[in-house]
Amino acid sequence: MKRPNYRRVLASIFAFALVYGSLLTLLLRLESGQPNSKLNTVQDAMWYMVETLTTVGYGDALPVTYWGRMIGFVFLLSSLGVYGFIIGQIANIMGTLREQKELGLNGTNFKNHVVIIGWNDFGQSVISHLIGAGKQVAVITKDRGHIDIIREYYTSDLVYTLFSDYNNFDQLEKSNIREASIVFVNLNDDTEKLVYIINIKKHFENLNYVVTLDNGNLKSTFMHAGVTYTISKNEISSKLLASYIYEPDVAFFSEELIAYAHEADEYDMKQLLVKPDNIYANTPYNKAFFDLKKDCNVVLIGLVKHVNGVRKLMKNPEGDVRIETGDYLLMMMDGKGRDKLSKLFHIEEGI
Repeated sequence: MKRPNYRRVLASIFAFALVYGSLLTLLLRLESGQPNSKLNTVQDAMWYMVETLTTVGYGDALPVTYWGRMIGFVFLLSSLGVYGFIIGQIANIMGTLREQKELGLNGTNFKNHVVIIGWNDFGQSVISHLIGAGKQVAVITKDRGHIDIIREYYTSDLVYTLFSDYNNFDQLEKSNIREASIVFVNLNDDTEKLVYIINIKKHFENLNYVVTLDNGNLKSTFMHAGVTYTISKNEISSKLLASYIYEPDVAFFSEELIAYAHEADEYDMKQLLVKPDNIYANTPYNKAFFDLKKDCNVVLIGLVKHVNGVRKLMKNPEGDVRIETGDYLLMMMDGKGRDKLSKLFHIEEGI
């Protein structure tokens, strides 16, 4: 509920208390001590006022004087206004609470999720793949109309939406951004993205950031600004187009691999963490390669290690490399292999 509404409610309550307090005092003076009067104490007068305003009307306490009855008429007629005020305020509070929830102002408890700053058709396509991979997403938009569109497509347990100005960094805390696995800055142009990255890193320095670029020549600039991953949409499109021209089957397979496999016969590439209880921890790479192929029909194609705090990607490494706890295994699999692997590793994909 907004602050101005609180002030109006408090002012209304004060006005009611002042008016009814004055009428109650006057009623008590008129009735107290009168023959057959049952309104002789403050408690009696308050009981009569409450049962009249609520239209209960027990009839156990009634004014006996002319002006006392006039005050009773005021209580009776004003009960309609009191009910209207109470019902109106309840409806206002419920509406405000509902709007706060729709706008995401109550916050979210998502963790290890993806935060997307900015909403458009490209962001919607990204969200679809993330949800398919079992990832929760928090979308931050400054366009109120986007909230309704997002709610039509996705449920609140998968996608949290926050209506906020992008530069209101205190408000961004409601998306639990500090617990996010990565932040995707999905603004309109490269210049706007660069300026925003510089500003947001002043508030959330240790997060991972990813951007898509229209101009691939700006990759190094964004990397120096602190972006973890930069993707040139034109560069990817041109590579895929060229591949379709001279090796169309490879291109078709590559396009399938970079997307989430929705069907059992579709292939996908996944990245899975090696936990201490993983059966391949402290195992030679070549043994894991053959075992995974034999048992799960999964092809191990790479390994990621942390070297001095830096992620090192080893593409199809030599067989004597050992897999250690904390490494990531890069694998190619279909839907059936994914199900077998999830039972074997007991962990979801992704970093």
